Amino acid sequence: MQKLTTAPTLTTLRLVLRGPVREDLPVFTRFMTSAPSMVALRETVTAEQAWFGFLAGIGHWHWHGFGFFTVVDRQTGHPVGRVGLIKHSNWPDVELAWHLFEGAEGNGFATEAAMAVKTWAREQLGLESLHSYIDRQNTRSQAVAKRLGAVTDGTRALHEPDAEVWVHAVRRH
Repeated sequence: MQKLTTAPTLTTLRLVLRGPVREDLPVFTRFMTSAPSMVALRETVTAEQAWFGFLAGIGHWHWHGFGFFTVVDRQTGHPVGRVGLIKHSNWPDVELAWHLFEGAEGNGFATEAAMAVKTWAREQLGLESLHSYIDRQNTRSQAVAKRLGAVTDGTRALHEPDAEVWVHAVRRH
């Protein structure tokens, strides 16, 4: 597998978080075009749009020095989702975001991976706060945010009016 980014490799008890590789494109495309969670949020895209999104994710690492990690189950070796930091050009803050692939939900993978990313963001990038933009109907992601210690500030994301802003404190110890 050829590295496409400068992403470090992070490990947790059950997971490996690594930068995207070419072999991740099929599972990413399947998620973006047909995953039940994407269908429920009406956020599915075409295969071509998924390809562009995959490439944009690689470019994000090169532009910002951070991005989405591919989350791999250490036991099976299969990708189970993506967790990472993103900041698009018109966003005011860095977002901590997570997407689990079909069948991986409900195992605590998002929380475990996001905790590792929060630690990396604090220790390696020096970030002191992160935000998550979560659709107000997405109670599963809200539950993850709460487990991560985030709280909603009661506002809506300007770039996504149906999303609430959740604030993560990333304090130095």
